Amino acid sequence: MKAIVVTDQAAGAAGMKLAERPEPRAAINDVVVQVHAAGWVSTELEWPSTWTDRANRDRTPSIPGHELAGVVTALGYGTTGLSVGQRVFGLADWHRDGTLAEYVAMEARNLAPLPDDVDFTVAASLPISGLTAWQGLFQHGDLQPGQRVLAHGAAGAVGAMVTQLATEAGAYVIGTGRAADRHKALDLGAQDFVDLDNDALEDVGEVDLVFDVIGGEVQKRSAALINAGGTLVSVVGPVETHPAEGRAVDFVVEADRAQLTEIAARVSDGRLRTNIAVTTTLDDALATFNSGERLNGKTIINIRP
Repeated sequence: MKAIVVTDQAAGAAGMKLAERPEPRAAINDVVVQVHAAGWVSTELEWPSTWTDRANRDRTPSIPGHELAGVVTALGYGTTGLSVGQRVFGLADWHRDGTLAEYVAMEARNLAPLPDDVDFTVAASLPISGLTAWQGLFQHGDLQPGQRVLAHGAAGAVGAMVTQLATEAGAYVIGTGRAADRHKALDLGAQDFVDLDNDALEDVGEVDLVFDVIGGEVQKRSAALINAGGTLVSVVGPVETHPAEGRAVDFVVEADRAQLTEIAARVSDGRLRTNIAVTTTLDDALATFNSGERLNGKTIINIRP
């Protein structure tokens, strides 16, 4: 099969190449999925799991990519809940070969059925962004109706999901970003918007939940806005500045079939829109990765157009 592999951590995206790799086989509780579309997160090349296994042993040449949508082609021994020929989408294990390939083997529990009216390209953009937003808001942030949410990067891949899910849950959402992001954030449901380059973040007033995708000075200023009992949720590593009277949580997103199903249902019925910045093919993906263009949304590789 064709796959994109990485071999040299120092080379970054320039060290990726398109190669022929053996088709994977399904281990116990695995499925093999014929990948129709895959998502790409540029920071994957900075993740230790891209380069080593759980025992910290080198696993290059490895196949990156963790989001996918496709069709099940084989079941491993003991696999239940999915069937050959079924449309699925999900989040592949961080430490195994990933989804920038024509086929991937992964645990069945990391996949959810894909509704027929959600196409593969859209579905491949959902797992990381959708699950990150869902888990940050509801599991770690304990979001309640009527609360005030400060959603950083509200027009980005994760922020767009945060804005929509929080709004649907009855929160008052204040989005942030650059001036050019204002219209998009408001269109996604944010009731207010802060241009981080020109507006005073402190004018927002107290909030119940900050969803931080930026860190640094923005995180520090945001922490000061959290009210008593509020929460700072970070997806950019350990929290550096804790709220004076609230709590801080940082987390790594995990696959969850039930949550994926909820997300897909919202896309299917129009309650949730994804944010795709660019689509490409497996043959052209390396040029896209190395373009240096700043993208405010997901990069999707259509492996079987």
